[in-house]
Amino acid sequence: MPLQLLPASAQAFAPRSAPTIVLNSKVEPWLTQTLKRINRIKRPLNSVPQHFRCLTETLGGASAIWTLASLMLPKAPDAELRKDSNPLIEALFNYQLIHLEAYVVHVDMVSQHEVAFKLTPETIEALIDYHKEIYSVDVSANTWSWPEKEAQLKKMQDEFEQAANRFVFRTGVRALEGLEEDGAGELLDGRTRDVKNAIMNLFLPLLPPPPRIVDVIHPAPLLPNTTMAGGWWTPAQSLAPHPAPVDSWRVLPSTPSPTATSCSDNNSNSIWPDLNMSVFQLPSPTPSFSQPVAYTTAPSQLYSSPQCMAPMPVLHLPSQLPQHCGHDMGMGGFNDFGWSQSSFPSSFATAV
Repeated sequence: MPLQLLPASAQAFAPRSAPTIVLNSKVEPWLTQTLKRINRIKRPLNSVPQHFRCLTETLGGASAIWTLASLMLPKAPDAELRKDSNPLIEALFNYQLIHLEAYVVHVDMVSQHEVAFKLTPETIEALIDYHKEIYSVDVSANTWSWPEKEAQLKKMQDEFEQAANRFVFRTGVRALEGLEEDGAGELLDGRTRDVKNAIMNLFLPLLPPPPRIVDVIHPAPLLPNTTMAGGWWTPAQSLAPHPAPVDSWRVLPSTPSPTATSCSDNNSNSIWPDLNMSVFQLPSPTPSFSQPVAYTTAPSQLYSSPQCMAPMPVLHLPSQLPQHCGHDMGMGGFNDFGWSQSSFPSSFATAV
């Protein structure tokens, strides 16, 4: 039933007043029989106004208090309860019955076919006392401490007080069949269980604050300077750079003419056009010394260096030797290299 259909007497902290009753144009036979059963003085019930007047006077009386249910609750906090091997003694000394009493505030037999009950002030006060003195103590003892715990506990108690004063139990209009003399009555057909569940749902747990979310900042990974082939990271220790592969030697021309008489640097550089010392890159660390391979005089054979070349002996190029014009440069210089005139092919034996 929508909340706006309830009367003002059903609001929280509102005083009790006469219930509002809405009857249909035709009164149900079971209601007529119920009113005739509870009336000590026989009253005529032949019309709808007569039923309305009788029902209003009966449910609006001071003694028209209904017992909705009874709750068995502890008398003291759990730490103060008496411990005994006999459960009957524990029940007698440790538990109490709180009767949930209420009065009728609204009867609707037209649209919602419901009857609404509101708790009496005495019942509301008993529930608030139990919540404050016993329930809150047990809940606080079973919950870990945090700075705002007392404030949260007080807030929970205030919310329960508001909820208990606003509590209205609504059920089917056939519940009026449990009406007794002077307007009192009890709920039938298992409606008591519904009242207990509704009341116990008002006892909310004390919820601690959720854990704070801490942003975990992971340190940035240390990226190495170089990476190996295949995408794997190199070890932490620094490695010496591997020497770049050396291209194969180009075809070395045969030795120049021994009769060269030019003393200029241009003629000396033209003798070794393809020999560049920057090509030779020594690996680190320097491997052991090995005997160099002798040059061949055949023009068709090439000399190729391996991937890691052995260090070559220091050779003095013609441009670095003492140069003498004439026969000393042509023959004596080349003899220092271990070359003879007979080792030159005939194609270079041209007189200058």
